[in-house]
Amino acid sequence: MLAPPSPATPGSEAENGPVEFSADRLNYDEHANIVTVSGEVRMSRDGYHLAAERVIWNRATGEMRAEGDVRIESPAGDHAYGDSIALEGNLRDGVAENILVVLANGGRLAAVHAERHNGRTTLERAAFTPCSVIDSNGCPKDPTWSITAVRVYHDPARHRISYRGATLNLLGHPILGLPGLSHPDGTAEEGTTGLLVPDIRFNRRNGLELSAPYYLRIAPNIDATLTPHLFSEVLPMGEAEYRQLTGLGAFRLHGFLTYGSRLPIDPNSPTQPTTDRGVRAYIEGNARFQFTPDWSLTFSGRYVTDRTFLRRYDISRDDRLRSTIDVERITRNSYISIAGWAFQGLRLTDDNGQQPIVLPAIDARWRIADPWLGGRIMLQANSLALLRVDGQDTQRAFASAQWDRRFITPLGQEVVLTAYGRGDIYHTSDTLLTQTASYRGLEGWNGRFIGAIAADMKWPFVGPFLGGTQRFTPRVQLVASPPTENLDIPNEDARAVDLEDSNLFALNRFPGYDRWEDGLRITYGADWAVDLPGVSIRTNIGQSYRLNDRASILPPGTGLSDRLSDFVGRTTVQVGRFLNFTHRFRLDKDSFAVRRNEIDATVGGRQTYATIGYLRLDRNIDPSIEDLRDREEVRFGGRIHFARFWSIFGSTVVDLTGRREDPLSQSDGFDPIRHRLGIQYDDDCIELGVTWRRDYETTGDAVRGNTFLIRVALKSLGR
Repeated sequence: MLAPPSPATPGSEAENGPVEFSADRLNYDEHANIVTVSGEVRMSRDGYHLAAERVIWNRATGEMRAEGDVRIESPAGDHAYGDSIALEGNLRDGVAENILVVLANGGRLAAVHAERHNGRTTLERAAFTPCSVIDSNGCPKDPTWSITAVRVYHDPARHRISYRGATLNLLGHPILGLPGLSHPDGTAEEGTTGLLVPDIRFNRRNGLELSAPYYLRIAPNIDATLTPHLFSEVLPMGEAEYRQLTGLGAFRLHGFLTYGSRLPIDPNSPTQPTTDRGVRAYIEGNARFQFTPDWSLTFSGRYVTDRTFLRRYDISRDDRLRSTIDVERITRNSYISIAGWAFQGLRLTDDNGQQPIVLPAIDARWRIADPWLGGRIMLQANSLALLRVDGQDTQRAFASAQWDRRFITPLGQEVVLTAYGRGDIYHTSDTLLTQTASYRGLEGWNGRFIGAIAADMKWPFVGPFLGGTQRFTPRVQLVASPPTENLDIPNEDARAVDLEDSNLFALNRFPGYDRWEDGLRITYGADWAVDLPGVSIRTNIGQSYRLNDRASILPPGTGLSDRLSDFVGRTTVQVGRFLNFTHRFRLDKDSFAVRRNEIDATVGGRQTYATIGYLRLDRNIDPSIEDLRDREEVRFGGRIHFARFWSIFGSTVVDLTGRREDPLSQSDGFDPIRHRLGIQYDDDCIELGVTWRRDYETTGDAVRGNTFLIRVALKSLGR
């Protein structure tokens, strides 16, 4: 049923739609010109919906009053409740007493008096809370926190709530005055400008720290965050982050800046001053742009002014920073990459003059079908220029072709035949600046040709097992490659060699292109897989044997230096979502001593869980060949959730390295590296947490000691 239009007033209802309503009864007083509808009244106009027991409409003045259990819903999903509300004909604006406004995100505004004009609401003697006001039994309760104020303004167009004379109340008790408070109402799909959750922490070197991030929504596709960090023992530090989404992609810039003193990373060095003051800063950025469906650009850059700044201010624990840029073209059967890399070392032993700068690094690959033998051909062209400020420079280019053909025999064996050929050309200079002689190569121009053929066979056997299925797959591979010149070629990308299950059956078990494993060898192993209801088990083991007695360039300790290699394997167990377990190992071929033992396990669910990690390396590799020393460490972490909203969490890293693993180690076999322990309360409207962390290492001015972090987050007060 449609109501008659209101009397015409300047700028009145012409631009608004008609009012649709339904009611049990309608009375019209001709003398007073008043229409009264009652009994389950429902009215709608321009997305606003009203429900009440009775609505009185004065046609002469245009005033409309809803009475009795009044409820109004806005197009944004907000609801207003009251006993009596005076409305204008658009159902949007009006005046109410003793009103409750429930926002679309669950936040509540209650007031003694409220007025709404042009969509903006002003509430007198009001309170706001995003918290539940009933307990689990449905009984009323005080909200965990609320804000009371003399006056509150709500602007749904800006998604913002502002206060005059505001006071923060915790568990029903006033604790803090908040003059000039303003915050987002939480209904915007994107963030809005405002203060974010502050952090409070304490550590031995910087003292008490307070950080208060402020979020700026500059445009729908641009935002920024400015964070001042105030310390009790050192000068303040500024932090800024800028993000932008463009039509081609997105990029982000993030940085820290302060002024202070720096201690030398090596206090025993006679060439370093005992202290130094100056600007300390860190900047990082990353970007990703998609120019066409095929072409894209990826960038990531990091730079810090000194070695200890990141650790001193607890920004990052990385000991090496890497910057990259990469332009890629990817199609169904081709790949082209033009990239560049740069590194910054932060460890005591790092000489940044020896850190490589790679520009450009070009890699192009094409995949084509074999029209003659039914296989697949992969063509590759690669070029690299590597420069050092105070070290060896190397340029490399090669072209290769690889043919693979896979087929299944009548007995069910999967066979892959491979043929590989590659031609390399190198140029290197300043070789004497490289300390390890086997990495230098010969000065000037050098070249070589690499060839290999291989046959790889898997023979799977499938059958039932304990109500599920099992699959046992023996595997044998034969690889033949003529003698290849290696030591005349500089080694830049194939230095860290270690036999693992992941590279056991690789055509070349060196990790890069600069070294090639030649000779004749056979590799054998087996995979076993079990699938039961809710349980999955995967395990493998393997070994290789060189059929020729030519001396190997693979160094002792890698598991590949002798004709017979060490045993390597891996086992993974998954039980539903409750248990994930992975074990990797390498066993000495002669003594069966464990040369590599690595365990990673996660037990539990999303709220209560434990993580365990263990690593032991006992390889005895010459330190002049590889700087990764033998070590033993254990890691624990976990969280226990209890009492619905509470949780305890913690983690620890302990160095178990002793003289047995590393003769140069100063550890006594139990040396804690870092501990962390905390407790957290997190419900629907507040997050409280206290975390303690202790670091046991000192590097320059990043000293060992305790750090305490206090976190208080009032939900809906941030973006």
